[in-house]
Amino acid sequence: RRRQVGELPPVYPNGWYRVLDSHLLRPTQVRGVSLLGEQVCVYRAQDGRAHVVDAYCPHLGANLAVGGRVAGDCIECPFHGWQFRGEDGKCTKIPYAEKVPDFARIKTWPTCELNGMVFVWYHCDGINPTWSIDGQEEIQSGQWVYRGRTEHYVNSHIQEIPENASDFAHLAHLHKPSFLSGADLRYSNSKLWSFTTHDWKVDWEVEPEPNKHCARMLINHTLCVFGHHFPLLDMNVVARQVGPGIVHLFISHSVLGSGVILHCVTPVEPLLQRVAHSIYFQARVPAIIPKFILRAECVQFERDVMIWNNKKYISKPLLLKEDAAIARHRRWFAQFYSENSPRFTFRQEGLDW
Repeated sequence: RRRQVGELPPVYPNGWYRVLDSHLLRPTQVRGVSLLGEQVCVYRAQDGRAHVVDAYCPHLGANLAVGGRVAGDCIECPFHGWQFRGEDGKCTKIPYAEKVPDFARIKTWPTCELNGMVFVWYHCDGINPTWSIDGQEEIQSGQWVYRGRTEHYVNSHIQEIPENASDFAHLAHLHKPSFLSGADLRYSNSKLWSFTTHDWKVDWEVEPEPNKHCARMLINHTLCVFGHHFPLLDMNVVARQVGPGIVHLFISHSVLGSGVILHCVTPVEPLLQRVAHSIYFQARVPAIIPKFILRAECVQFERDVMIWNNKKYISKPLLLKEDAAIARHRRWFAQFYSENSPRFTFRQEGLDW
């Protein structure tokens, strides 16, 4: 389908990205994942550590994630039995060779595992991680427990998604109708549900050094029913953006409890993003409450998806003074691009041979 995409920024910002949830990678299990325009092989070694390497064996190109098996801390190629160490990619065994050459290696991806997820570091110049992801103490200690996940695929540039945090005006328009009216924008303003509306008061700010890769969106949510404030569903949310692809939405409510939604955006291709939302909530709170919160968040997010899937990126938008946070966000986000960051190229179809 043809679509005007606009003058796009580089398509793969430098930073940490979610690969998959930890519970989806059992001991000695091997999985294939598509991310950042690449195919990678993800496996859990016998010592429990997760490793991410290029999917294709440098010998003759077999896909290690299809039939490959774990041998100690190595991944074994299903084609000829070559074994590659997950830590540094070095080939440690070739069954039919007298000696393993030093140059026999496979590309490895810097990896970390925390908050119930496996992450990889990407930098277009191969530079090692320049910042780290914070582990959430309440998750590690079991105080907050896993209560569900949603996953969406979005046809847009990655920058469109976090930029929403600085677009205050869209909250009062797109997200004002009750989530009960659904995600389809053709019906979200239905009079049937007009008795309930959401009100949002927000601010966005960049964190000081040494956390310049982080920014915060401060949200105060109130609910009105028949024009009257309904305080039971007042909620304070701090959305902490960590690099280009991770957001921790900290939820706090005086009655319903507290928790976090881990929002992770991973580019699959230049204009295809995989977005996962995982919610962790206080163990003492009945599961139906965080599941309700995740459902409401999902409906509101899908309204944005309907916009992103069909919009054009405007590199020089017509901004008002009330839109100043959008310009500030774009300047902040530019730090995740570098001179060699890959750009989207469109090949014009023709009849030339």
